[in-house]
Amino acid sequence: MSTQTAAGQAVLQDALQPAGVQADTIFGLWNFTLALCTIVFAAIVLAFLYALWRAPRGTPESAPDLAPLAHPEKRVHRTVLWATVIATVGLVMLLVADVWTARALARLPLKEAVNIELIGHQWWWEVCYLDEDPAKRFTTANELHLPVGRPAIVALKSRDVIHTLWVPALHGKRDMIPGRSTTIALRADKQGVYRAQCAEFCGLEHALMALPVTAEPPAQYERWVQGQRQLAPAPDSDSRKRGRDIFMGTTCVMCHTVTGTAARGTLGPDLTHLASRPTLAAGMLPNDRANLQAWIVDPQRFKPGANMPAHPLPGPQMHALLDYLESLK
Repeated sequence: MSTQTAAGQAVLQDALQPAGVQADTIFGLWNFTLALCTIVFAAIVLAFLYALWRAPRGTPESAPDLAPLAHPEKRVHRTVLWATVIATVGLVMLLVADVWTARALARLPLKEAVNIELIGHQWWWEVCYLDEDPAKRFTTANELHLPVGRPAIVALKSRDVIHTLWVPALHGKRDMIPGRSTTIALRADKQGVYRAQCAEFCGLEHALMALPVTAEPPAQYERWVQGQRQLAPAPDSDSRKRGRDIFMGTTCVMCHTVTGTAARGTLGPDLTHLASRPTLAAGMLPNDRANLQAWIVDPQRFKPGANMPAHPLPGPQMHALLDYLESLK
C-alpha cells in the first residue's frame, strides 16, 4: 500500500504493486497461485452444495441406510480417485511455477551492478557502498539509494540477531544471520521511494526498523553518491564550532562516526551527512530540529531498548550541538 514516512515522503510498501523485474516475477507467481487456489476452492464449495442437494432427506425416526457399507459405491471411489489426481496435478503445477520463478529471479543481469553491504543492527540499518577504490567507499545509515534500471548486489549481514530484509515492491525476503553473509540482487525499474522493513522478529523494537529505498534517475543518483563521498563540512560559525567541541567531548564519539573528525565510533549510525537524511531513528521521526533534540534528550521515549543513552544537555550546549548536527549535510 502507499503510505507516508515520518518525513512525509510518499512511499510504497506493497507486493501487489511491483516496481522491479523481480517483484513483477513474484507477482506473477502470486497471481497464478491465487487463480489456481480460487478454482480449487470454488470446486470444493460447488461439490459441497451438490452433495447437500442430492443428500437423501430423513426424519429422526428414519432407519439408517447401511447398504453402502455392505456394497461400496464404485462411483464414489472413482470420484475420490479423480479428485486426488487433479489435486496432485495442481500441486505439481505450483511446484513447477515456484521453481520457474526462482530460476527467473536468479537470471537478473548484473552488468555494472552497484555493490552494497547492508548490515542489520538492533534496531537500525548500516549501509556501506563498496567500490574497488577504497577512497570511493562510504557509509550511511537508515537509507538506501538505487539508480533506476541498474542492478544492485546487496550483501546482507547482521551484527547481533537474525534480521530479514524485505522490500515488497522490489523483491522477496532474505534472512540476515549473524556470522554468515548472504546476497540479494535487485533492480528498481520505476522512480520512487519504497519502504523496506525487517520482516523477522528481532527484539523489542522490531516493528520500528524501517528502511526507505529511494530509486532515482542515474544522474540524480550519481550526484547523491558524490555528496556522500565528501567529508563532513567544517563548522562555519562560532555556535557550530562549540557544537562540534561538545560532540567530541561527550560519549557521542564512542558510538558514532563523522568523517574528517576524530569521531570513529562504529556502534551507532554514521552521522557524516545526518542532516541530509529524511528521518531519524530508522524511519520513526521526521529529521527536524525539534525531533533531533527530543531524540538526543530521551531516545528511550521513542525506541525503548535502544542502545543510545540519554544526553540531557543544558540549553546553550544543546542548541550549539543541534547547530553543528544540522550542518552535517
